[in-house]
Amino acid sequence: MIDKLCQEARDHHFFAVCVNAYWVARVKQQLRGSNVKIAAVVGFPLGATTSETKAFETVQAVENGTDEIDMVINIGALKDKDDEAVRRDIMGVVHSAGGNTVKVIIETGLLTEEEKERACRLSKEAGAHFVKTSTGFGHGGATVADVELMRRTVGPDMGVKASGGVRDCAAAEAMIKAGATRIGTSGGVSIVSGGTVAKGQY
Repeated sequence: MIDKLCQEARDHHFFAVCVNAYWVARVKQQLRGSNVKIAAVVGFPLGATTSETKAFETVQAVENGTDEIDMVINIGALKDKDDEAVRRDIMGVVHSAGGNTVKVIIETGLLTEEEKERACRLSKEAGAHFVKTSTGFGHGGATVADVELMRRTVGPDMGVKASGGVRDCAAAEAMIKAGATRIGTSGGVSIVSGGTVAKGQY
């Protein structure tokens, strides 16, 4: 399955393949000679591991060849309004990534409007490069309203990744129009081929 994913990414010139850290070294080998990047997830899927664990995961992923880190925000700390803990958590990953791109998955389906805005602001303050809607495993996925809110909050100079539930070209285009600079989907081949991805693939 991983090898097929890599081949599809090469064939269709996708920007990156996003995998669990265990697969990074293998994906690096499979993508050798291509322009496709590797993104590894950290603190996945709940964001509830310690900051030290997230930092260690990040260091290992970078050593194994990842180009980007997609970290899950500490949702519990965010909901407790412990902004300093959330900021430190993200900063630890940014520092450990050694200049590589860091995306913060804020899991919009679990947050209030105020929490979404605060998560975006903290991500920006901590030096992350992107905010991302969801893991695809939580409640809900990317919505146009959430992408608009995220873009409005972080401004024009930070990336916004719409991920979760983007199943066809029309949905992808709507996310881009709302302010997304990256689309995360397990159905990229279907989307670029003009098809629709079945719900069961998410």
